[in-house]
Order: sequence, then C-alpha cells, then structure tokens
Amino acid sequence: MEEQTQRRAGARVLFVEDDDVIREATQLALERVGFRVTAVPDGLQGLESFRAGAPDIALLDVMVPGMDGVSLCRRIRDESTVPVIMLSARADSIDVVLGLEAGADDYVTKPFDVSVLVARLRAVMRRFGHAGGGARQAVEEEAAAAGPLRFGDLEVDTEGMEVRRGGERIALTPTEMRLLLEFSAAPGTVLSRDRLLERVWDYGWGGDTRVVDVHVQRLRAKIGQDRIETVRGFGYKLRA
Repeated sequence: MEEQTQRRAGARVLFVEDDDVIREATQLALERVGFRVTAVPDGLQGLESFRAGAPDIALLDVMVPGMDGVSLCRRIRDESTVPVIMLSARADSIDVVLGLEAGADDYVTKPFDVSVLVARLRAVMRRFGHAGGGARQAVEEEAAAAGPLRFGDLEVDTEGMEVRRGGERIALTPTEMRLLLEFSAAPGTVLSRDRLLERVWDYGWGGDTRVVDVHVQRLRAKIGQDRIETVRGFGYKLRA
C-alpha cells in the first residue's frame, strides 16, 4: 500500500552525483519504484535544476564539481525548506557534520544499498508530509484546550505550525519543527537520542546520533541556547 501511494505521488527528486555509473543506476532504481528523478553531474547544474524544477526532495553527493554538495545545501536552505539528504563516502568524515550544519536533514553513506536509500527517502517524505507524528497528536490535544504552548518567551502554535520567540516569528525547517514538537509534548522530560531518532527521523532500527546533536544545536540557535538542556549521558530536555 505504501509503495502504491509513493508511485501515485511521484515525488520529485533532485539527484546531484558526478559518478556516471552511480548516477544512472540510482536514477533508474528510484524511477522504478515511482520517484521522478532529475539527475545532474555537478553542483552548479544542481542549483539551476533546483530553481527551475522545485523538487520535493534533494539528494546531494558531498564531493561534486562546480559547487560541492555542502555549499549547494546551504544555497538550497537559504531559499527553501525542501528536505535534503547528503551522500558521503565516509561515515566518520567531517563532511557528514558539515552537511548537517549546512541544513541537511539526513545523510546516507556510500556505497549504499538502493533499498536502504529508498527507505530513507520514503521516511523523509513521510515525516515532511506529516509534520508531527505521535508528538503532534499529543501536543495538539493540549493545544486545542489551552491554545499555543508557551515556554518562557517561546510560543509554539501547533495548529498554525508557527514558533515565536519574544513575539517574533522564527523560521524552522520541518525537521526542526518536528524536533521541537517532541520536546514540547514532554517539557522537563529527558528524551534520549535513540528516542528522538525513532520519533523524528523514523529510525526504528537506530542510527547515527550526530544527526540529533547537530539538529539540537541548530534548534538552540533559533529558540535560545538555554531552552534545551543537555543531560549528560542521557539526552536532552526542554526547560518548561
């Protein structure tokens, strides 16, 4: 059923990869399961295609000519909240963290199994299409009775999907919004990295906790450094 839904939806993927074999094989594999793929070999063409085609998701290799994937991710993030997945050849590379800090929502290491890539793409599309999951349901039930949630000078409007700090609207990416909703659903409760990976990134099997750490850092920079507390050895909690 899920695959049939994905086929009907025909999500548009911008794929930037300079290796001809990987690019062509991956494009065919993704199109076979229903994605519509625009595949280009360098970052400059990637930016041009992004601006011309308004994709639903971008899949960017870190090391591409013209404009590297991290720089391209920054340019995309300056203009859009479209989800971005980075491809990196080394799991322990600083490129992974740089990509996440540039605004990427997730990453996949090379070489990759196409089925894993497809699963990751679908997971991202699910959470971007449904901005809250279990946390959103819990938060909205409370919000229906009490209105926007408030934590000090931070206001979270779960119906309008807006966040304000000191009365000024804050622009969050969908992943940052999902992360904040998880914290808002249980203020003062320590949430482990594994739980956040499962609820926000849809990783039932676990994953790289650097994804969580970098996104928490990005969220702190927007809502206030002291609003989310690190509980060493356990995880993070939102200060009520």
